[in-house]
Amino acid sequence: MTPRPAPSTVALVLAGGAARGAYEVGVVRYVLEEVAKALGRDVPIDILCGTSAGSINACMLAAHADKPVLRGEMLAQRWTSLRLEDVVRPSTSELLGLAGRLLGRSPRKHKDAREGRRGGIFDPNGVEAIVRDAVPFDRIAEHMRAGLLTAMSISTTHVASGRTVVFVQRGEGGLPRWGTDPTMVARATTIRAEHVLASAAVPLLFPAVEIDGQFYCDGGLRQNVPLSPARRLGADSLIVINPRYIREDTPSPALAEARERDYPDPLFVVGKAMNALLLDRIENDIDRLERLNAVLAAGTRRYGPGFADAINEELGKAGVGGLRQLDVVYVRASQDIGVLAAEYVRSPEFARRVPGLGGRAMRRVAEGESEADLLSYVLFDGEFAGRLIEIGRADARARHDALVKFFEKRCAR
Repeated sequence: MTPRPAPSTVALVLAGGAARGAYEVGVVRYVLEEVAKALGRDVPIDILCGTSAGSINACMLAAHADKPVLRGEMLAQRWTSLRLEDVVRPSTSELLGLAGRLLGRSPRKHKDAREGRRGGIFDPNGVEAIVRDAVPFDRIAEHMRAGLLTAMSISTTHVASGRTVVFVQRGEGGLPRWGTDPTMVARATTIRAEHVLASAAVPLLFPAVEIDGQFYCDGGLRQNVPLSPARRLGADSLIVINPRYIREDTPSPALAEARERDYPDPLFVVGKAMNALLLDRIENDIDRLERLNAVLAAGTRRYGPGFADAINEELGKAGVGGLRQLDVVYVRASQDIGVLAAEYVRSPEFARRVPGLGGRAMRRVAEGESEADLLSYVLFDGEFAGRLIEIGRADARARHDALVKFFEKRCAR
């Protein structure tokens, strides 16, 4: 009798990108609704791994794991109800502190400064209120005990050392074998709002967050797409979602000329710098996974079904972790979100939605810009989020067959 394959462990990997995280919601909702409909059953998601805005999405999905289909709609409603003025509010204390430091004054605490927060030009109260209101964190542990979720991780950057610190919550408790990479460490914890706010604390924009006496900020600085935590938590099947658009062709002469013209503009440069900071070598990582899968498959064909076990036995003798096949479906943005941000901020719709000083300032930044990368990271506006969600749905729809096949294999085990 042929032995039944071991159950597959599926991880949903959600990248960072601040306000661009709305794109992920469209992909997730398509998977939870349309792919599930095609399968005739709910899609299994055992592990959730997030960075930055991806961590907010991951926690929302984890806290509502008992609503496998409805949670996608709930997440979309949260994003489309955002009001820019509730999220992007200048922090008087930080702006005064920054001005003072530029003038050579020693930093001092202002009366409106938040305990456990440091740096960032925007007041974190708006984001914090949304996170605490949207995510019942205590329910994550309940769902793990009920078997609805195996584990989740939130990636952050430790300010003092610059290392990636991955906060992990598991139903079994404790940490699995994590490896010896000195630039990345894992810590077992009970995920709470502080971990999410730290992961989403984009440097210069939102303040770093104090956790257990140490400050942490955006995990995307070193690990914008948390692929490694998913593997280390035992996933052998990955859905990876990335709101970053990667241009595969050279820019047109007109666009190249516009970029050259805009280069001295400090906001243009900051936007490009943020793209570079949050760049993750995910394409290279997935290419390596596919090559490893090909090697294991070729070895099995050539030497029989015991090939992988024999290789892993020898690796174990050398103190090296074993190898296993990992199935991956990768969905990334098909449109340049920086370009979309510039177009939206210049539109009459944005002028009606954000009529105040902040809206005028953003429109001034976007004037004449073909792309507005910096604005796209802080454009926490429900209408813009809705547009990104629809792009995410369309991109997931384009991968419909691959997604259905992926989950058919999982469900058959």
